[in-house]
Amino acid sequence: MICLHDSPHVSRPLLKRLLRLDDQLLLPFSCSSKELAHILQIPVARSTSIIQHINDPNIMKKLDKYQQNISLLTWFDHGYPSLLRSIPDPPLVLYFKGDHTLLNAPLSLSVIGTRKPSPYAFTAMKAVLLPIIRSRCTIVSGMAKGIDQYAHTLASEHQGRTIAVLGSGFQHIYPTNDLTLYDRLVREHLVISEYPPDRPPKKYHFPERNRIISGLTPATFVIEARVKSGTLITVDQALEQGRDVYALPGPAGSPTSEGCHKMINEGAKLVHTYHDILEDWLEKFE
Repeated sequence: MICLHDSPHVSRPLLKRLLRLDDQLLLPFSCSSKELAHILQIPVARSTSIIQHINDPNIMKKLDKYQQNISLLTWFDHGYPSLLRSIPDPPLVLYFKGDHTLLNAPLSLSVIGTRKPSPYAFTAMKAVLLPIIRSRCTIVSGMAKGIDQYAHTLASEHQGRTIAVLGSGFQHIYPTNDLTLYDRLVREHLVISEYPPDRPPKKYHFPERNRIISGLTPATFVIEARVKSGTLITVDQALEQGRDVYALPGPAGSPTSEGCHKMINEGAKLVHTYHDILEDWLEKFE
């Protein structure tokens, strides 16, 4: 699977289609380009590129080099996170650095929001998240500037646990504004990506990445978001996955809180204090 997943010509939907047809993934290794193109209903040029990639004598050397400092889990592995396995479109491969046992943490919360938070957001995050972090809850976010990085920082600096989900491969860490934080997360927590290590970030990676952020946890907490923002894509994915959504209300008229207010009007749970989240969990898990 790793050889196929590494190919830029094998999209996630194509790999899943191939798995449905052949759960051993032997077809690309035994078929001609024309036969594979016919089976998968793809152009011959694409099937030719796939076969050339997986038969490249250097591919195994490259994969071996990856695994010298990057570990991975596949859909078939025992340690694959159970919550993520249940979403409509789970990643088939997860590359990671750090403590992979966090993927199956008993208590976890996704924290998302704007890349340009207000001072109010930082104050409210600290008040709400610190008691949750101290309750041994693992914080999951995307390491983006703003809300994401502050959520990781709070967990890391207060004896908590946190997972960062990248929108790129490990050889192209993005964003680059806080590599000190990244190094700390790799060393003490967990960083994961569904993208092969040599894959640079693309715009479409981040909406794709967001389904993993929400999928790893039973609930998503939105701090600040504009009405039209990528944060709301994650919220839609969380709802599609059957996850709870919490939102922090903000000052009246604040553009960065309009998205949260809209979510609350549409049924997201309003968070006034940390009790609003923890009491929900006590009811569900007692």
